[in-house]
Amino acid sequence: MKILAAMSGGVDSTVTALLLLREGHDVVGGTALLFDGADVSAAEEQARALGIPHHVFDLRKAFRENVMEPFAAIYGRGETPNPCVLCNRTVKFGALLEEALALGCDAVATGHYARLRYDSGSGRRILLRGADPTKDQSYFLAGLTQAQLSKIRFPLGGLTKPEVRALAEEAGLTCASSRESQDICFLPDGDHLPFLRSRLPLTEGDFVDAQGHVLGRHQGLPCYTLGQRRGTGVASDRRLYVVDKRPETNAVVLGDESMLYTTRTWVTDVLYYPFETLTRPLRVAARTRYRQKDAPATLYPAEDGAVLEFDQPQRAVTPGQTAVFYDGDVVVGGGVIRRAK
Repeated sequence: MKILAAMSGGVDSTVTALLLLREGHDVVGGTALLFDGADVSAAEEQARALGIPHHVFDLRKAFRENVMEPFAAIYGRGETPNPCVLCNRTVKFGALLEEALALGCDAVATGHYARLRYDSGSGRRILLRGADPTKDQSYFLAGLTQAQLSKIRFPLGGLTKPEVRALAEEAGLTCASSRESQDICFLPDGDHLPFLRSRLPLTEGDFVDAQGHVLGRHQGLPCYTLGQRRGTGVASDRRLYVVDKRPETNAVVLGDESMLYTTRTWVTDVLYYPFETLTRPLRVAARTRYRQKDAPATLYPAEDGAVLEFDQPQRAVTPGQTAVFYDGDVVVGGGVIRRAK
C-alpha cells in the first residue's frame, strides 16, 4: 500500500514510518503545518534519515476553524473543551487524510498507541486500547467515524513506549531520545487564558454559593473549570472549589468538594464502534478524563444521546469534555459531556 505517515519529528511518528517501510509499504512522510510559528524541521530531518519523500501541508486554516476557534467558543459558553479530540476528528484524520488521498495514498498512519480490528460479521472497524496501558491513546480517538477508521493505520498499537524507543535506537535514529510532546500544541506554555483573552470578551461576574449568596467577583467564566480550588481570590475559613458555572447568569458557584461528585451525566454526539446504535442499557467502564481510572457504569440509550450512570460518584464530571466507554480493551463509543439533565 501507499501510506502517508504523519510525522512530527518525534520518536513515535518516526518509528511508525520505519515499521511501515519494514512491512514493504510505499511510505510518504507528511507533516501538517497547524499554526504560525510551528517548526517542521525535525520531521523533515527524520524523513531524510529514513530516505522517504516528505510533504508539508498547510492546514492552518482548517486547524484555526475546527480546533482553535471552537476551543475558545466552547470555553465561552461555560464548558471545557478537549482540543485533541477535535483535532483528531477534523484535522489529523480529516483535512490531512484528504491531502493524503489526493496524493494517491491508500491510508494515513500515525504514532497513536491504539489498535484497530475489523469485524467481518458486522463489517465494522472496532477501536481498541493500545497494548501499553501507560500510553494508550484510544480516549482521544473516540470521535472518529467508520469511514475514517477504514483509512487509518496505528503501527504502534501493540508496542510499549520502551520498545518503540529501542527500535529507534537500533535503527540509529536521532529521535530515539526525543521528549514527549505537549498536550496542547498551540499553547506552548500550557496557559490558555492569554489565548482566550485574545478571542473572547471575558466578562466579570459574581462568585456565589449554592444558595446564590455573593462571595466575590470573578474574572470571566472561561478562567475557571470544575474542581478548581486555587486562583479564585475568595477568602474563606474552609476550602472552596468551583462546583458549577452558570452562563445564563454569568455566575461561578463555589462550594465544598462533596458538591463536585455526581453519579449521572448526559452525553451527546455519541459514536459507537461495535454497533451503530445503543438500543438497551449496557454495562461499561467509563472515563470522563484521559488520566482518569476506569469507572464501572451503565450506559442508557436516550433520544438525543446517552445517559451515563456510574456505580460510584465521580468527581468533577465536566461539560465539554469527552466521555469514552469501554468493554475490556474494546472502545464501545464516546461523546461529549453536557450539563446533567
